[in-house]
Amino acid sequence: MMSTWRRALGGRGWLIAVAIAYLYVFPYFPRIHSANELPRVYLVKAIVEDHTFAIDRSVATWGSTADVSPWGGHLYANKAPGAALLAVPAYAVARAFAGELGLGGSLWICRAFAGVLPMLGFLWLAWGFLARFAPDPGVRRVVLLGYALGSLAMTYAVLFYSHQLGAICMASAWILALDVADGRRRIAVMAVAGVLAGAAPLADYQAVFAGLPVAIHAVVRLRRRPGFLRALGLAAAGAALPIAALLGYHAACFGSPWRTGYDASTTFAVYHQHGFLGITALRGAALWGSLGAPDNGLLTLSPGWLLAIPGTVALWRRGERGTALVGASAAAIYLLFISSINFWRGGWGVGPRYIAAMLPFLLPAVAAQLEAWRTLPVRFGLAAGLIGVGVVIYVLTFATFPYWPDSVRHPLYDVTFRLLRDNLVAPNLGQVLGARGIAGMIPYFAIAFGAFGWAVARAAGARGLAVAAGTAIAIVAGYGWIGHGGPHADTVYRSVRAAVLDL
Repeated sequence: MMSTWRRALGGRGWLIAVAIAYLYVFPYFPRIHSANELPRVYLVKAIVEDHTFAIDRSVATWGSTADVSPWGGHLYANKAPGAALLAVPAYAVARAFAGELGLGGSLWICRAFAGVLPMLGFLWLAWGFLARFAPDPGVRRVVLLGYALGSLAMTYAVLFYSHQLGAICMASAWILALDVADGRRRIAVMAVAGVLAGAAPLADYQAVFAGLPVAIHAVVRLRRRPGFLRALGLAAAGAALPIAALLGYHAACFGSPWRTGYDASTTFAVYHQHGFLGITALRGAALWGSLGAPDNGLLTLSPGWLLAIPGTVALWRRGERGTALVGASAAAIYLLFISSINFWRGGWGVGPRYIAAMLPFLLPAVAAQLEAWRTLPVRFGLAAGLIGVGVVIYVLTFATFPYWPDSVRHPLYDVTFRLLRDNLVAPNLGQVLGARGIAGMIPYFAIAFGAFGWAVARAAGARGLAVAAGTAIAIVAGYGWIGHGGPHADTVYRSVRAAVLDL
């Protein structure tokens, strides 16, 4: 069995496993009328079919959502347009060959080309980058599979949101700039880094906050390289293109380059129109809800990120102080951000999506810590078990209903596990082939859990794998002691169950 996995996942096979896992499941539930995804799909269809940014026709056809903003007699998506613009070419080609596409088919194309493919590209780029901090390929496989399958990056790389795309753009710009500084790439690549950095806020406004530590680190690292001023000029020129596109979109839709769709929002105006991007005052409840709460906390759903704390110390001691500071700065910026915005929970979702942009900058610290423990199977296994908790939670939730309602105390047990108990899963390839319920998900579970387990075994041996599996199972089972259930949870579950059954 192990030799089969070795042949299948050798080299970049782990990346193929991620691609299959992402594309095997299509969590689409028309009844919930996703407020985050539909306006983006509407914008794609409006650009291709109506040659306008106004989404009036789609709203009239499929209905409005809370994330639609009226302005000048028309309706517009209140989101940054980058994800939709990225999906436009693929949708245009598909429509040219297949004709008018329904909402489900349109959404699949948008997810695949504006979410899945960029994520796979970033994972490939990060593989080479993390070799600086974890030369052992086995360690890097564990880190990247944990990130791709065991964190909120999985949910938001596949759903047609923009948080992960913004994170990918800014982190990729950082990696390319450091590659240029290290002489691994030509100075001309700084133009690409600039485009990606500028595309980050085009995709997701909040991604701009990571730009400050990235820019400082890049300038410090590049300043002693020949052609420093040329590198900065290329980066600035590249960044100007997507930023100009964003400002032009604002002007065309909302009458001013500086007026966003949130400024024109009516449904959540009480939140969006107070402070910059809703920033008002620090809230302890928001910090706890984003880090430790069982329904949404980053460190509860993906405790493997705790490794970034000692990993940052390890980077510092190894002389990688710039990288350590960028990761720590990104974490501080986004934790302050999510603790100070009035709409910090952001509705239904799995994990604190507004801080997705900080996670790629923590990967070097996690990789450095695991590399330090690679000869200690028990310690490595415990660390991998923490990462494995996220893999269990996100793989199972993605297979069922990755839109946790924000009004239940413990959606892992109140929603995900109850759906599995009732043999209810999201639409998937297995259903197309005639398998129903969990039976149709067996290939998906085998690929996702098998790839991560194989990676841990390659890095830490059978003993390390046993420790990792025992740790992950014990923690997830222990979460069952957290209070859950009750009349309200039953009511919410019935509505979720109806949405899953109404396909």
